[in-house]
Amino acid sequence: MDTVDLRSDTVTRPTPAMREAMLAADVGDDVYGEDPTVNALQQRLADELGFDSALFVPSGTQSNLLALLAHCDRGDEYLVGMDAHTYKFEGGGAAVLGSIQPQPIVQADDGSLPLQRIEAAIKPVDPHFARTRLLALENTWHGRPLPLDYLGTAHDLARSHGLGLHLDGARLFNAAVACDVSARAIARHFDTVSICLSKSLGAPVGSVLVGSHALIDKARRWRKVCGGGWRQAGILAAAGLYALDNHVTRLVEDHRRAAYLAGRLREIAGIGLLGQYTNMVFVDVPAARLRELDMYLREAGIRISIGYLPTLRLVTHLDIDDEGIERTATAFREFFAQRG
Repeated sequence: MDTVDLRSDTVTRPTPAMREAMLAADVGDDVYGEDPTVNALQQRLADELGFDSALFVPSGTQSNLLALLAHCDRGDEYLVGMDAHTYKFEGGGAAVLGSIQPQPIVQADDGSLPLQRIEAAIKPVDPHFARTRLLALENTWHGRPLPLDYLGTAHDLARSHGLGLHLDGARLFNAAVACDVSARAIARHFDTVSICLSKSLGAPVGSVLVGSHALIDKARRWRKVCGGGWRQAGILAAAGLYALDNHVTRLVEDHRRAAYLAGRLREIAGIGLLGQYTNMVFVDVPAARLRELDMYLREAGIRISIGYLPTLRLVTHLDIDDEGIERTATAFREFFAQRG
């Protein structure tokens, strides 16, 4: 029985066609800038999103870190959501490696940073304070696309205070598909954007940071400092190119399956459906039942990610088909029917 793995869209495996593209990749030494497939991937995303340059890196965490290091110097500050990945889930890299101070801001329910809170957090030009240099947003946030009109107003506010803008766009293409706009229409509000290829797009490894020539040149140096210079990386870049060609338009299927699963779970007594956004479904399960539910689902060949909170995040992706969704809904229903 195939496993239905709903823990994250990072668990996908390369498709046979993607593996063939990787096998056929033309490669060179990327530290010398000589890997043609890496260069093609970088140019592809820079052009598609409307930027001068791009940098292929091993992970989304490193991509975000390089952006912060490119925008900010020691003693500078960036404004960021209290629950944003760049602040909460990436090891404090900007502070540890760049002596960059984060200024966390409580997010609104849709993941946006309220404009009045942003403005209140910007420090005066005074030696008592860190120098506020950057506003960092995240899209999607817990699966939610940021409102398009918000992006424009946030951009204008940041610019009025001389701030740069960075987007953690790990799932940028999910946001674009959900909003029925091009990814470029979202990215145009920012100076740098990080795009993850190994989440919803199904590549095995890698993210791309896009920006101006000057910012990407700084990011490239910091990539080397952080140990991220790699050699014949075209094998991995080929997977990213294949994903861009073949896995963007199909994201609507992930969103459809997530919506269907949410509808099925909504009918089950004992589950509190908190919401469904793009390819993510959020449900509340009584905390005392989490471990038992996890074991029951494992026996049915279904993987979920549980923590110390009763909220579960179920993520659809390339390796989840309609049959897997049906199995999941049935297993949840049977578990709560048998145990009340």
